[in-house]
Amino acid sequence: MAMKTTFLVQTFVLKRKRLMPGDRQVSPTSSGALKRAEAMASRLPGTAALQIVADDETGELESATILGQYGEVPDDFAENVREA
Repeated sequence: MAMKTTFLVQTFVLKRKRLMPGDRQVSPTSSGALKRAEAMASRLPGTAALQIVADDETGELESATILGQYGEVPDDFAENVREA
C-alpha cells in the first residue's frame, strides 16, 4: 500500500447565484498550490488549496486537508472535505 500525496487547487464559480465547484488544477508542492490559489482568487469568486493523500494502487482516500481558502467558498466546503 503506497500512499501518494497530491496538491490541488479547486476553483469556485457562480452559477445561478450559487457557488459551484469549477476546475481543479494539480500543483507539485503545497506552497505552489497556495500561491496558485491566491493568484487565481483575484479572477474568480473563490479558490481553495488542498492536500489529498490516497492509496496509489487502489485510489482509496486516506485524508483531505484544506491548506488555504481565498475569496468566497461554499459554506459547507470544509465540512464536505472532512467527510471525504
